[in-house]
Amino acid sequence: MAHTLIGTVTSDKRDKTITVSIVSRETHPLYRKQYTKTRKYTAHDEKNEARTGDRVQIAMTAPISKTKAYTLVKVLEKARGTVELKEDVNIVELPEKVGADEIAKAKKAEAEAKEAEKAAKKAAKADKADEAAKAEGEEA
Repeated sequence: MAHTLIGTVTSDKRDKTITVSIVSRETHPLYRKQYTKTRKYTAHDEKNEARTGDRVQIAMTAPISKTKAYTLVKVLEKARGTVELKEDVNIVELPEKVGADEIAKAKKAEAEAKEAEKAAKKAAKADKADEAAKAEGEEA
């Protein structure tokens, strides 16, 4: 049989064409470290039967186009499924673009609000102390 490869379909977006990734572990000849090497091949899928994630077998043929020189022989294993997020999870509300001046103004306003809150607490304590002093003065 012709030169055959087994890999995983990474793209099936094009009509009658799939992209197959073949991953192999190799050892560096000098450093003896293992590393993964991924090669991508485009293959002709006449019936559009392969989907992303499927394990497939492809075989070398005469060139079909500029990049396609392989055809799909068979789908060895179907993908087990993909996880899809709900629409409300996918929607992310991004804040409007804010300039540095607007950020500084917001921080300043926040600091002023904290200062006003502290002043109000001090005034409330002073009022309570005055009322207590008046109550003592009236009792005496």
